[in-house]
Amino acid sequence: MKSSRAAGRMGRPCVAASAIVALLLVAGGGAVEARVGQRDHRKRAAVADGIVAQVLVRAVAVFQKPGDAAPKLTLPNPTENGGPRVFLVDKQRDDGWVRVYLPVRPNHSRGWIRATDVRLARDPYRIKISYAKHRIAVYRGEQRVLREPVGLGRKITPTPGGTYYLTELYDVPNDNGPYGPYAFALSGFSETLTSFNGTDAIIGIHGTNDPAGLGHDVSHGCIRMSNAGITVLAGTLPLGTPVQIKA
Repeated sequence: MKSSRAAGRMGRPCVAASAIVALLLVAGGGAVEARVGQRDHRKRAAVADGIVAQVLVRAVAVFQKPGDAAPKLTLPNPTENGGPRVFLVDKQRDDGWVRVYLPVRPNHSRGWIRATDVRLARDPYRIKISYAKHRIAVYRGEQRVLREPVGLGRKITPTPGGTYYLTELYDVPNDNGPYGPYAFALSGFSETLTSFNGTDAIIGIHGTNDPAGLGHDVSHGCIRMSNAGITVLAGTLPLGTPVQIKA
């Protein structure tokens, strides 16, 4: 049975498709668990801390440097697909600026936003994906809550490495289709494909109807996992959860 929290519908997982009618506002598990206190707010935040910035304004200005006269880009809130805009925090300053990872090309782009435009909250979860082992491991603090094999990108369309975060969660209409029942979009993009099914080639984590491919290089860059596993994650992980993909 699908989680009642998963309201989104999706036609093309792993890309920001126009077929999406609605998106899950925050993944299950109660979203981020605690607002960051003032003392925490004045410290630098490591990615491992899982600090998520939930955008409060209708359009968030992103600056190249704190105090710049004009932003380098502006991102809408809600997103283009109707979901909440969230960022993974990279660093905080005590003068009202926060550096965040951006869901834009090139991968690993970062920028500065005003602290007054967001609410900071702590996310206890993190995801690690190993190329060498073809494994996904999900942690809550130091406790591992899930570990299983995954399918990764083929040599011609590899899964890009680095640090990303969960940006959106889609409820896929066909549970038995190639993308399983749920799909998370990440803040990263394919580095070999400029488009996929007519839209930008966003990397995602999703289920599969071909479990024999798990543990192998089989995809266009997305991370495939069991349908049971993605269902657990869809009901557990908040948007903004950090994802580290490495050897």
